[in-house]
Order: sequence, then C-alpha cells, then structure tokens
Amino acid sequence: MFKVENLEFCYPKNKENTIKGVDFEIEQGEIFGLLGPSGVGKSTTQKILIKILKDYQGDIYYKGKNLKEYGQEFYEEIGVGFEIPVHFSKLTAMENLNFFQKLYKNQNNIEELLKRVGLYEDRNKKVAEYSKGMKVRLNFVKALLNHPTMLFLDEPTAGLDPKNARIIKNLIREYKEGGGTVILTTHLMNDVEELCDRVAFMAEGKIVEVDSPKNLKIQHGQRVVDVEFEYNGGSETEAFKLDGLKEDARFFEVVKNHRIITMHSKENTLDDIFIQLTGGDMYEKS
Repeated sequence: MFKVENLEFCYPKNKENTIKGVDFEIEQGEIFGLLGPSGVGKSTTQKILIKILKDYQGDIYYKGKNLKEYGQEFYEEIGVGFEIPVHFSKLTAMENLNFFQKLYKNQNNIEELLKRVGLYEDRNKKVAEYSKGMKVRLNFVKALLNHPTMLFLDEPTAGLDPKNARIIKNLIREYKEGGGTVILTTHLMNDVEELCDRVAFMAEGKIVEVDSPKNLKIQHGQRVVDVEFEYNGGSETEAFKLDGLKEDARFFEVVKNHRIITMHSKENTLDDIFIQLTGGDMYEKS
C-alpha cells in the first residue's frame, strides 16, 4: 500500500530534521505499528502520509503511484482517527457524523457502527455531554465513515475501559480481515502485540528496527526456560537453556519427579524492547 524511501522532513522554524532518512513499506491487508517515544517523528510521518505536510524530501508511493500525484480522490480511500478527538461539541453524535459523512462519496452505515461501539442509545445526545471514552469511540466511528481502504489510527483505545477497548480492537481486526490496511501508533504495547503484523520502532527521527512482535520478542529475549516446581513443601525455580533442552537430563528429572507450578520462556516484553531499541520512556509526555 505504501512504500517510503529516504523520507526527510524539517519544520520551517527548526534547524534539524524531524525525519532523518526513513525507509519502510506497508503491505496491503496488514496492521503496521509505528512506535517510539514522544517527539521522535511518528505523528509527523503520519501527517506526511495523509498529505497534511507536503514539503518533504524523498519518495512516497501509494499503491505504486507517487503520493504527490494524488488529488482529492486520495481522501476517499483513507480514514484517520487522530489521538485527540475532533468533534463539534454543540451537535449530537448523529449530527456530527452526518456532517462529516457528506464530505465523502463512499458512505458507511452510521447506525450500525454506533451500535457496534455502544453509542447508539446516545446518538442524539450532544457530544459536550459525552465522557472521554465515548468521544474516543465516536472518533473511531468517524474514521470509518467513508469505507476507507487504508486506516490511520493514533492511540485508538487510549482512555477506554477494557470492555470498550476490546470492542475497538475487534473492529480493527474485522477491518483487516475484510481487506483493510492499518497504520497504528500507540504506547499501549498490549494493543501492539494483539493487533500488529509488523512494527517499526522509531528513535531520533529514524527507524531502528522493523519486524513482527513475535520475532522481536524472540530476537531480544533469552533462550532460557524457567521452571518453578514444588520441592520439600515449598517451591524451587531452575533455568534451562532451550538449546539442547531435549538432551538435558536434569530438566526431565524435574518434570518427571515434581509437580510443575509454572513454566515459561524468558522472552522480553514489548515494553522492554521499546525501551531497549528507542531509549525512550513509553509514558513520556509530549
């Protein structure tokens, strides 16, 4: 869907580039995570890809065609969910959605979407009366108004309770299963692990690594399994190397002669990998 080559960008009042030679590709039908601490260029990259920022260096191709060659028809194909919801607070949810939907030729079923995110009963309530979580869910509906083939999501579950976050994540999966492509920016590593096919970690305006969450956890983890087992009325834990485990007599002795309490490989969490690769704090405020 997207091919980005040697992307560079500098804001007019800055002396140093915010984006410093970025290369990546987003395949059709995948959920691609763009991750990194605040201020490393994630939002700037997204703004370039959705044609808000245009004075960049390098080449960007969307469906094989240079992004600069697209006109207004490009916006018929994309949906955008900004991190901070943008709504008309004095209008109802339905009035907001009807207004924005009229900007597009392609139109989705608003009422069905509101039912899916649990807002249908409050559809005629003014948005000013909505809670933060309700505004976040309405923001997600707005991103789908035009049946987009490419979806840009920035912190789509931030501020949601686990039940409503699950609803949004299920809808993102359904969107992908229907052939849609997603670029996701978030600091919630659980969302990344559940949703993303591949992730790109950014640091200081550059991409430092791209891979699947599973491969990253294997690559940056220890090839060791910790076994906790009952012993003399208490518990003991021993570590065994995964390489050569099938010939490890002690491992089989423990498994055969003791009740196993827990057993797990010592792979790094995505939180650990985030900090290791970017040197950043996931909860750093912009």
